[in-house]
Amino acid sequence: MNYLALLLLLPLALAGLGSIKGIYPRRLMVLWALVPALFSLGLILGRHFLPWLIAFDILLLLVLAADLLTIPKQHWLECQREMNRIASLQKPHPVKLTISNRSRHGLQVSIRDDLPDACSAVPEQFALRLAPLSRTICHYQLSASRRGAFHLDAVYLRVTSWLKLWQRDLKYPAESELNVYPDMRQMKEYALLARTNRLSLVGLRRTRRIGQDNEFERLRDYTPDDNYKFIDWRSTARRNKLTVKDFQANQSQRVLFLVDCGRMMTGTVGGISLLDHAFNAALMLSYVALNKGDSVGLLCFADEIQAFVPPRGGMNQMNRLLHASFDRFPKLVESRYDQAFVYLNSRCRKRSLVVLITNVIDEVNSNQIEQYMTSLVGRHLPLGVLLRDHAIFDAAAQPTTTDTALYQAAAANQIVNWRRGVLADMEAKGILSLDVFPEQMTAPLLNSYLEIKARHLL
Repeated sequence: MNYLALLLLLPLALAGLGSIKGIYPRRLMVLWALVPALFSLGLILGRHFLPWLIAFDILLLLVLAADLLTIPKQHWLECQREMNRIASLQKPHPVKLTISNRSRHGLQVSIRDDLPDACSAVPEQFALRLAPLSRTICHYQLSASRRGAFHLDAVYLRVTSWLKLWQRDLKYPAESELNVYPDMRQMKEYALLARTNRLSLVGLRRTRRIGQDNEFERLRDYTPDDNYKFIDWRSTARRNKLTVKDFQANQSQRVLFLVDCGRMMTGTVGGISLLDHAFNAALMLSYVALNKGDSVGLLCFADEIQAFVPPRGGMNQMNRLLHASFDRFPKLVESRYDQAFVYLNSRCRKRSLVVLITNVIDEVNSNQIEQYMTSLVGRHLPLGVLLRDHAIFDAAAQPTTTDTALYQAAAANQIVNWRRGVLADMEAKGILSLDVFPEQMTAPLLNSYLEIKARHLL
């Protein structure tokens, strides 16, 4: 019986030896290993079953050992990954995996890429049959749930032996860097819609320009359609010909974003944080403003100043804004509005449209925002963007059928009315305001900017 026990332990010994090189038994092998255990029940009837049991054990061990020798080696396969280094937040990012079978044997392979926790793949893995001396290409879509810099180390392959009794996990180094930026594809969509005059599809409305642009551009000959108010009489007398002044749109106006990266922006909507929604809207408005010839800057702050991009013009400024914002994350700290506004006053002296994107949930926070935004009135044009909380507004609008729902709705309505009072106080003090849901912020923010430009408020 000691000899029989040794035979029964040999499959386990083979499995332990194989695991040193990443080789493990499959479920099929475990089922075959249970067969001798069932046959051993025949020993209850008599010891004449022992020779048959030993013969079966030896045969099974030989099959297991022979099948173990057929498992693919590391050098039989080769794997490479190809993808662009820059991706957009929550947007599908194409990745290509190339798997080469260098052996003269057909192989059954399962493939899974090494992804960070914040990334997901569709599909997550591939099951392929590789022909001898062949190359196969797999495509999948990677999606990142947060911004930042990520490092992909390797690609993992799982191969099986000829009889599929053993499996082996192989790791192939394939280092890649991935930088996930705020949503940049919306900028391409905006440019396409602008060229085809379909901006209403993204929620932008036409804004009638009020008054006349007041920056002198040139003198030209009078035409019957010109307003007589713009005739330059001195030039007309000198040339002995009616001459009018031409004006152009105001250029080099400034837009500066103050983005709160503190505890108020740690909430999530649609799987991404409030801060991500803020950066998406800010970058979209930056793209529009830079196209119109304005200068754009960015100031990120929490308990300290995290990043500052001085206002500049030109489309190269978009790269600076992207690099300054892609690795900024909300922190569970109290935001220092005093430091942010002191820093702003020392770095930006020219009149600018100052857009503060934040959230308010208590009177302490709202009083600070109102106090420091009021200090900008006259010197700058302040615009406060306050993000709504879906839980509060949904509870306020939800029909009440129980006492608990009634109390919740009453509390939610009290908070909503308090927010309206905060916005009314800000507007009474000359502060422009915008009260929006995070995922719906982009279009209202763009409309506010275009209205400010049309009314010459800046």
